[in-house]
Amino acid sequence: MITLYVEKIPDLVNNNSWLVWRGRFLSTAFLLQSDSTPYYVQIERGRIENIQRGPVLLRPWSFSVKAPEDAWLKHWETFPEPGWHDIFAMAKIGEAKIEGDLHPLMANLRYVKEVLSSPRAMTRPGHER
Repeated sequence: MITLYVEKIPDLVNNNSWLVWRGRFLSTAFLLQSDSTPYYVQIERGRIENIQRGPVLLRPWSFSVKAPEDAWLKHWETFPEPGWHDIFAMAKIGEAKIEGDLHPLMANLRYVKEVLSSPRAMTRPGHER
């Protein structure tokens, strides 16, 4: 189910000119992981160029954000509960791990958080907004 949300991230981000502008200085690849399924997110000057579902051997990434599928689904609720609203809050309660080179993440923190929360704009199948 999470793949449906992850596949929409490029459109949600790239169609948001404000968000692309905010990330204009970021060109990197990072790993978004749900349970054991990795997604490699390639960013070029604030635009999501590609999201590739893995695993892919020897695929480089600068940082990773890993969480169970149910944690991502809670994070992507329209109005998430406290503890699920932010990747660092999820890490604090032990539901997410943030690893790797944190410099590109911290230097572009607002942008990355907006990218990772962009599926909140979607309507869940079977749920009304």
